[in-house]
Amino acid sequence: MVTTLGPSPHEFAFGTTPNPPLKQRTMVLHLHYSGSLFLILEYTMVNTGMSLPSFMIHGHNTWAKPSRICFWYHSKSSPQTKDYGSPPSLQQKSFSYSRRPHKAYPVELAQFHSADYVEFLHRITPDTQHLFLNELTKYNLGEDCPVFDNLFEFCQIYAGGTIDAARRLNNQLCDIAINWAGGLHHAKKCEASGFCYINDLVLGILELLKYHARVLYIDIDVHHGDGVEEAFYFTDRVMTVSFHKYGDLFFPGTGDAKEIGEREGKFYAINVPLKDGIDDLSFTRLFKTIISKVVETYQPGAIVLQCGADSLAGDRLGCFNLSIDGAYLPVNFLSDENITIQCHSECVSFVKRFNLPLLVTGGGGYTKENVARCWTVETGVLLDTELPNEIPENDYIKYFAPEFSLKIPNGQIENLNSKSYLSTIKMQVLENLRCIQHAPSVQMQEVPPDFYIPDFDEDEQNPDERIDQHTQDKHIQRDDEYYEADNDNDQMDVS
Repeated sequence: MVTTLGPSPHEFAFGTTPNPPLKQRTMVLHLHYSGSLFLILEYTMVNTGMSLPSFMIHGHNTWAKPSRICFWYHSKSSPQTKDYGSPPSLQQKSFSYSRRPHKAYPVELAQFHSADYVEFLHRITPDTQHLFLNELTKYNLGEDCPVFDNLFEFCQIYAGGTIDAARRLNNQLCDIAINWAGGLHHAKKCEASGFCYINDLVLGILELLKYHARVLYIDIDVHHGDGVEEAFYFTDRVMTVSFHKYGDLFFPGTGDAKEIGEREGKFYAINVPLKDGIDDLSFTRLFKTIISKVVETYQPGAIVLQCGADSLAGDRLGCFNLSIDGAYLPVNFLSDENITIQCHSECVSFVKRFNLPLLVTGGGGYTKENVARCWTVETGVLLDTELPNEIPENDYIKYFAPEFSLKIPNGQIENLNSKSYLSTIKMQVLENLRCIQHAPSVQMQEVPPDFYIPDFDEDEQNPDERIDQHTQDKHIQRDDEYYEADNDNDQMDVS
């Protein structure tokens, strides 16, 4: 059953002040993820000369600012990192401000999710879950969505990052905002799904709808962005476009090309169902053709891009052959002047070139070292910074053996996407777009106030504050914790 938003689409207003020309791209980044994503921090420090302290929350690393580039973060502990300094050439580049995301309040989460579901997430803990067996079933917490310590705080932090990113875009304080911790696109109004508890993407889009008549959502995760599509299935205020694996009972089982929206939202949900093994060239040609036509037809005021890394080759749950930067394309492709490098990061670069307010999030990704590689490269893409291939020495260098590079192994899955199949999908999508007569509009209304938007720079309050070593140690992943390598079974030894 399709679940709609509580408020109708027409209850969300938008500002009338036009965006000024983007003279200089500014950026806000929110980074909360597994320890191996320390690569994004230290790699950028070594190869751009930026100086960034790092932070960790219950095993989820976050990072602070380099010189004048803003990394929004929320820290509980701070592992020591090297200070590489900032050369004069980079000190002259002003990208953005430095901000921490706030912890989203329950009332903010309830802008999309039901109040009883939010309250349940607030109350449940590993020690008390046996008292809520009926609720665990009702709200779909269990195998795919386990209960863990500080679950609600985790949801508050990553959702707060996306909400704050949207508000910064609304107030024209930045042109690009990134929350690599966000992108949990499966969560529904009243239940968790697919490792997702709170749908930060929907919350971010709702914020953008206060100022923008139309928002475009693009999803390149290997899994269908079902939670976001479901939330906006009956409205033309948001167009959702998802490129994903479909068929063979692949999770979540939705995302057929025939799912196009209903009522006012008919033709505003676009699904691009793909088969196993799609490669760089096929994927990005299809992506560019469809997204170009979508932007031309829909004329969005802002774009939200979910960059799930499980669509990369070698992902433990994925089944595509995508590289990060197209390094494994045949030489004859790269030598053709009419063909640019086709890859996961090229999709990010392509969307960036529309020069619209852009909110970028992470998403899925289950080969952790490749997730780190991917979002490192794509951070560089969004910063217009080309990064060297060699990974510098850091605390997590062992995860990137034996190559110690940003490249990932070439995918070996057979490409089941024939040219005729991809052509059929493309024509079906373009035909549906032709059914949209013009970009939808909405009547002007008063813009509701933001719940929270800080007017000071939190980083400057205690810029040299460090967390003691004892606190750091409590949150560092040990060498023998959980699993050693991606080919482990992640199972307890019960023998």
